[in-house]
Amino acid sequence: MSSVAAAIAAQLEPGMRVAIADGAGAPVTLAGDLTEAARSVGGVRLVLGWCLDLPVHLDPAAFTDIRTVMGGFALRQPIIDGQVHYVPERLSAVPSLLAGPLRPDVLVIRMARTAAGFAWGTEVSWMSSVAGSDVRLLIEEVPGLPQAAADPPVPLEQGVVVASGEHAPREIVSAATDDLTRRIGERIATLIPEGACLQFGPGPLATAMLDALTVPVHVRSGLLGDAVLGLAERDLLLSNPIATYLAGGAELYRWGDGRGVLTRLERTHHVSAAAGRSLISINSALEVDRTGAVNVEGTGGRPVSGIGGHPDFAAAGHISVGGLSIIATPATRRGQSTLVDRLSFPASSARSDVDVVVTEHGVADLRGLDDAERAAELTRIWTPG
Repeated sequence: MSSVAAAIAAQLEPGMRVAIADGAGAPVTLAGDLTEAARSVGGVRLVLGWCLDLPVHLDPAAFTDIRTVMGGFALRQPIIDGQVHYVPERLSAVPSLLAGPLRPDVLVIRMARTAAGFAWGTEVSWMSSVAGSDVRLLIEEVPGLPQAAADPPVPLEQGVVVASGEHAPREIVSAATDDLTRRIGERIATLIPEGACLQFGPGPLATAMLDALTVPVHVRSGLLGDAVLGLAERDLLLSNPIATYLAGGAELYRWGDGRGVLTRLERTHHVSAAAGRSLISINSALEVDRTGAVNVEGTGGRPVSGIGGHPDFAAAGHISVGGLSIIATPATRRGQSTLVDRLSFPASSARSDVDVVVTEHGVADLRGLDDAERAAELTRIWTPG
């Protein structure tokens, strides 16, 4: 057994549940040692969050149960194969879930040591709530980790360092925009008034919208990617943006270091996240049915992504006075219409939380319409010309 695996095993007992911190700074390189430790102890259960990659050398057979609160591309095949159980949960409820039925005994996390304690890196998310309880923190200490959080460091005495290294956060290459996404992005940008508070999901549609934006805004979102740098460079940020994940390239991580742009889920995903401003939430969809209900989790019965913060921000934008809940999607994906009579997965966001839908063919304002009228409006913007 490696020395790191032995250090982890010394903190485990049969029947314990271990959570691995998620995001771009996830301690994925410890997964092999955690696997070795779990196999030697026996009876260890595992909780995963947002996995950008499969944890290196993670062997599902070493754990009696593996569950994820945020399915995604990296976990797609393990979920299909039955190795990982996907728990369909909105992101804002994850801290409550991890304080209750899925409460971990141990959190494995990557942090930087400072004079004030162990500092957060490129994500705070649900880990802050877990770290604030009596959960054991097993820390991979990374001295050069970008420190982008507004939340205070964790006291040194709460963590046990089991490894150290120079692992930079995973760099994410932003998907390139094309003519279609730029047309959709430009349509979305026309709906955003000066001074609004924006939330946007990841992906090329959000990038295209931000590139087309010409008015200054506030940003309160779940994730900040490279596109926020463009707003900063064009002086279109009215305040320090706030999110719970930072995920992009090296320039983004340098920009976020010391800026205090990250905080815990309870603040970023609460309905009051816009701090009294009009919230415009902009999110994508895999499918939209003819009433406006949205599926972001899978197609054809196969999982693609998790629910994430989609229903949190759709609801928040919908109830915000002067705000909007916007769903943006191309009219077709891989040759198939994204407007369907029946969603192929359960609805991730209810039709009652969708105000406006945007495709390359137009904008449908669904507010105040009954289901038949909504269907007619949606059909219109899925019809070329």
